[in-house]
Amino acid sequence: MLKRFSLKSALRNGAMCSALLATGAMAQGLDWDAMDADQKAAFGASVRAYLLENPQVIMEAVAVLETQEAAAQVEQDAALVAQNLEALHNDGFSWEGGNPEGDITIVEFVDYRCGYCRKAAPEVQALVEADPNIKLILKEFPILGDASVLSSRFAVATQIVAGDEAYAQVHDALIALGGKPNERNLGRMAKTLGLDADAILAEMDSEEVTRRIKETRDLANALKISGTPSFVFGSQMVRGYAPMDVMAQIVAEERAK
Repeated sequence: MLKRFSLKSALRNGAMCSALLATGAMAQGLDWDAMDADQKAAFGASVRAYLLENPQVIMEAVAVLETQEAAAQVEQDAALVAQNLEALHNDGFSWEGGNPEGDITIVEFVDYRCGYCRKAAPEVQALVEADPNIKLILKEFPILGDASVLSSRFAVATQIVAGDEAYAQVHDALIALGGKPNERNLGRMAKTLGLDADAILAEMDSEEVTRRIKETRDLANALKISGTPSFVFGSQMVRGYAPMDVMAQIVAEERAK
């Protein structure tokens, strides 16, 4: 949506028209630089009249440009994934679920305060449950303020203190948490789940928790990820929410490569 708006703005500012003028001139074998002012004005008037009579041409040009930009983005993202594959799959601390020997690995960057992360969570879970050959890796990427950071620190501290199973429980609870997190309600959450709340709360400000979150943030920056949820399906990056049927299709595409 933002890209289309910017393209339309560019058209209104004359950028696309200039490109059309130059392209049209070359197509006719004309030398734009060799034209005098009157010739340029006449040529511009002709192009303007054509575009006014055939406005669909502008949107056709926009559609072609968007297709080209999307293809270039896919190639760029694939290169970024390849360059950072080891950190994506083997950082030594990110939680892993699904089939550890799965033929497709899905990596999700998540923020517990992100509404679309909450929307995606049950669909990601359903996809992994429906496809026994998927490995899932979760990356803590708190970007929506102090409450997000607090939630991620709590989740990472839980993993360090109580292990991966406890982390999975806390992850699900944090995704579902309606109110704003604080140490008090996080402590209650830990106790409700049968965990050592005091130990987890004490671990939250540790250097190890800080290191893990920083390394994930650095990885996201290297991948040019700035929002959540963001996914990597095999070699393909998806920036933003995708419904389960779209995710399943992407998985099928990756398997077919």
